[in-house]
Amino acid sequence: MKKISYILPVIIALALFSLTGCGYNKLQMQEEEVFKAYGDLESALQRRADLIPNLVATVKGYAAHEKQTLQAVIEARAKATSIQLSPKDLSNPEAIAKFQAAQGQLSSALARLMVVIEQYPNLKADAHFTDLMHQLEGTENRINVARQRYNEVVKEFNSSIRIFPYNLTNNFLLHLERKEYFKAEEGAKQAPKVSFE
Repeated sequence: MKKISYILPVIIALALFSLTGCGYNKLQMQEEEVFKAYGDLESALQRRADLIPNLVATVKGYAAHEKQTLQAVIEARAKATSIQLSPKDLSNPEAIAKFQAAQGQLSSALARLMVVIEQYPNLKADAHFTDLMHQLEGTENRINVARQRYNEVVKEFNSSIRIFPYNLTNNFLLHLERKEYFKAEEGAKQAPKVSFE
């Protein structure tokens, strides 16, 4: 009987020790990192959306006859800001693809606007416009960095829910879903065509 009384505390201690390494807290912290990284990306995208009206207004003053290009930028911005993702949508490939497509259309419209801007040397020399372009360029860089950081934390999270012993914790206790990566837009490998027609 004495042997059993010694074995029971050892079994309980081993069980408690094994639970501390099960990753329950780590998996939840990693999922929060994914949500935070997505929030940072959303913030950078919002900054770009906030700068666009100023850019369009500045260009309008110099290039009144370029209405079609300016209208395309305004419409793309409206569409990009109308599509919102919730943390639950980060596991939905269709929602991520729809969000990325809207952001891609905005990037494409901005690229066309930059071609128009090249045709107006006085506009490029304007100090307010130059400052605005620097802000927009910095914002695009922030967006790229935020996408990379988001994908990095998604990689860590997705790996964690698949490796032992964390996969057991996830399968039996948490049931966390794999998160989707932000991918390059279709055709991103091809250089954009510049036309001055």
